Amino acid sequence: MEANNFIEEIINGELAEGKVNEVHTRFPPEPNGYLHIGHAKSLCLNFGTAKKYGGLCNLFFDDTNPSKEKTEYVEAIKADIEWLGFKWHEVHYASDYFDEIFLRAVKLIKDGKAFVCDLKADEISAMRGTLTEPGKESPFRNRSVEENLELFYKMKDGAFADGEKVLRAKIDMSSPNINMRDPVIYRVLRAHHHRTGDKWCIYPMYDFAHPICDSMQGVTHSLCTLEFEDHRPLYNWVVENTAVSHKPRQIEFARLNVTNTVMSKRYLKKLVEDGAVRGWDDPRMPTLTGLRARGVPADALKNFCEAIGVAKANSEIEITYFEHFIRDYLNAHAQRAMAVFEPLKVTITNFPDCDEEEDFEINPNDETAGTRKINMSKHIYIEAEDFALVPPPKYFRLKKDGYVRLKNAYIIKCDDVILDDDGNVKELLCSFVPESRSGSDTSGIKTKGVIHWVSANTAVDCEIRKYDYLLKDAEYAGQDFSERMNYDSVHVYNGKAEPYLARVDEGTSFQLMRKGYYKKVTENGKLVLSEIVSLKDGYKPNK
Repeated sequence: MEANNFIEEIINGELAEGKVNEVHTRFPPEPNGYLHIGHAKSLCLNFGTAKKYGGLCNLFFDDTNPSKEKTEYVEAIKADIEWLGFKWHEVHYASDYFDEIFLRAVKLIKDGKAFVCDLKADEISAMRGTLTEPGKESPFRNRSVEENLELFYKMKDGAFADGEKVLRAKIDMSSPNINMRDPVIYRVLRAHHHRTGDKWCIYPMYDFAHPICDSMQGVTHSLCTLEFEDHRPLYNWVVENTAVSHKPRQIEFARLNVTNTVMSKRYLKKLVEDGAVRGWDDPRMPTLTGLRARGVPADALKNFCEAIGVAKANSEIEITYFEHFIRDYLNAHAQRAMAVFEPLKVTITNFPDCDEEEDFEINPNDETAGTRKINMSKHIYIEAEDFALVPPPKYFRLKKDGYVRLKNAYIIKCDDVILDDDGNVKELLCSFVPESRSGSDTSGIKTKGVIHWVSANTAVDCEIRKYDYLLKDAEYAGQDFSERMNYDSVHVYNGKAEPYLARVDEGTSFQLMRKGYYKKVTENGKLVLSEIVSLKDGYKPNK
């Protein structure tokens, strides 16, 4: 099978050599928060690789740290995976294997390869050494097997306080890889577990549980991000020394980093807890549930992940590149509609008193979409910014004594301007050219400007929400996270929309002409148009 990345090259080689007969991967989130866009790459890679080779992919919850994990996060992760259209083979939890993991630790003790240590966390860290200096052995390293077994069972039975004792693997304090310098593999932690309750007061460390769980699930390829590359020797050590029946292979790939985007669960959680956003599903959040609430199509996210590929070196992707894929998908699939953000009333003095219907193309990129009718009347609204009392050079929108075309309707001319007491434009008095109807224009008048509009007779009130990035683009050394926050990331307009937007299904995506892509939402009976992505494509492919 043709390989599209280095992971598939490895798999192809192993299949050809008969080292594996079936590809079995797993997607291993910790249920301590909501998945974000950075997890999407791993999600698509694990599920996509298994699918390509006709193999299996499990959903595996790494729930070895109960103080931060919740069933709420488990259910949210499942919903995100289903939204992206992936199906897991089986659902497993690290907690499913706690009894077995404990027995593997006992085996290490009996084999003289693990010991109970009384050192505190800071003492262990201080004695671990540096990249150029070896570590120092714990004074408890040479306890007898019998004493270690007795102490470890007492740890399990709750005889010691949190942090009082840990179980460490006995490997090599002079190893050039610091992760191999007698790493902690169990700790005392009294915390209620979302699945096992209070059964356990000791919990395995991720580096110990991970390879054992992979083996017991039958995983052939454990795909991890690059921060686990230095942990691979420990992964292999656990596989070789705990008598697992199946030996999986860990392969690392570059994680996804995106500009202007919060990529840390810890910081995302802080935004939620501080009330900086409305919740994990706030449309500004880079969580998958936030992207879904914003109206980002699942296929657009998957297309993005496929396009960035799988690399061995970390890099940062411009947020505009992701937006390019959202825009590209919506341009092909979203309906067109019109809404005015800052309404300016226009009276077309010579238009008939009765309303008229015009044909409106639903999506010019979809030949099967067809047309629908929009209402045209004597009174309409246009964008305030589409008129200028004192127009700048090369201004092609509406001005006094100037002409402009109304999208899918007629050419109008501004004859007069009504100002309020403060000198602001209150209303425009215009006339239309009857012979200039779109599709059958015989007027001979050439206009460079085309503007959107809505009929004042049928327009509905709407709230329009336009979003900016949560993070400013610049990051400087020593800069606090809060200094990068953009606290002006939501802009709300009280606009007017054509009534069609109020009638369509909840969650329908639209291209609002000349404005951007928006999602229809109803809140407390009010029509809300929530921005998905701007109309302008900021991605520069040749940059």
